[in-house]
Amino acid sequence: MLKNDQLDSWDRDNFFHPSTHLAQHARGESPSRIIKTASGVHIEDRDGNKLLDAFAGLYCVNAGYGRQEIADAIAAQAKELAYYHSYVGHGTEASITLSKMILDRAPANMSKVYFGLGGSDANETNIKLIWYYNNILGRPEKKKIISRWRGYHGSGLMTGSLTGLELFHKKFDLPLAGVLHTEAPYYYRRKNLEQSEAQFVAHCVSDLEAQIAHEGADTIAAFIGEPLLGTGGIVPPPAGYWPAIQAVLNRHDILLIADEVVTGFGRLGSMFGADHYGFEADIITIAKGLTSAYAPLSGSIISDKVWKVLEQGTDENGPIGHGWTYSAHPIGAAAGVANLKLIEDLNLVENAGNVGAYLNKTMAEALTDHPHVGDIRGEGMLCAVEFVQDKDNRTFFDAADKIGPQVSAKLLEQDSVIARAMPQGDILGFAPPFCLSKDEADTVVAATLRAVNSVLG
Repeated sequence: MLKNDQLDSWDRDNFFHPSTHLAQHARGESPSRIIKTASGVHIEDRDGNKLLDAFAGLYCVNAGYGRQEIADAIAAQAKELAYYHSYVGHGTEASITLSKMILDRAPANMSKVYFGLGGSDANETNIKLIWYYNNILGRPEKKKIISRWRGYHGSGLMTGSLTGLELFHKKFDLPLAGVLHTEAPYYYRRKNLEQSEAQFVAHCVSDLEAQIAHEGADTIAAFIGEPLLGTGGIVPPPAGYWPAIQAVLNRHDILLIADEVVTGFGRLGSMFGADHYGFEADIITIAKGLTSAYAPLSGSIISDKVWKVLEQGTDENGPIGHGWTYSAHPIGAAAGVANLKLIEDLNLVENAGNVGAYLNKTMAEALTDHPHVGDIRGEGMLCAVEFVQDKDNRTFFDAADKIGPQVSAKLLEQDSVIARAMPQGDILGFAPPFCLSKDEADTVVAATLRAVNSVLG
């Protein structure tokens, strides 16, 4: 215990934690959990507490914990070649192989992969490339980016601006100029409860059209969206949403960035969300599931259409002035190669679809009749439960009551199951590793029912 107490003290005295109440943590008023080991869908802390991680870290440990195949690939790469840069045409066996593997799995219109470290820097890359693209095409005014309220695209300056959540803007002087936000495709939270799904989609399209008309299509470069809203509430799009949005973008010559950091490589039960929902992106953002978070790596998958213009730009202006020291880091790339091979060998995408559907079905059966459960939704290995004060009138709880965090805390306390209290609403989110079994899904559902009943009666 002395060892743990010392680490706890060092943690509070030295470690700046992201997305944390800094003052409470430093004063010792909030819990500190030091994770030691993990296997499958479980993690274990230094005090020996074994927890079922029903959120896969941050929707990222897709292959599950403790995969020796990925660990061995990382170790072998570190011994053979721990690092070399990818500037001026340099590559490694791992980075070249992973590029090929990604494009073999990506939608058919994709051409090349640029590698970074995380989803935030990938979306920064995307915006820079789109600005470059329009400059090469002689359209210097076509630079604004339309995102969506409740979307999540990172927490940098540009990417935090693209993110449509108050927490990521408040006191940071964000969003930056040139970033716009349109209606979130969040049918449950529609303002007009009389609208059908089709009418709500028409409303989202109308809102986008009005914004484009107001700003001028000749000033708007791109639209960015997650195929399924992630951190904004785990919200699948209403039927027909993406084809309808794509039609608007095509009409106005606006590029489409599909942010597939969460959905890419199988979380929906399909390899990519663009194919899953029937739309075609110009750039696809990838990260989390690329390596199952065993090593940091992200990517921007560039379409044929965009790539041809980038090539033209370098013919006219010389080498492209963009790069990171750790772009295509060989250790991250080796982890990616091993991860994608493992996911395929174990049929984990199929399992994500099948067990994910089972999780959503049994969660709905267990909680639909609860008076304070307003909505249960999901797709593939993603599920969310949204709590309301009054179900019939769709009246939400006061945010100060922190119902979502209370249920999440009770779930952990009573049954050692980790779910995520999502921001901007009383929403409990689930995104387990793809290796989740039906028995483990039953454990998650039963524990959730107990936690909801404990907090809300």
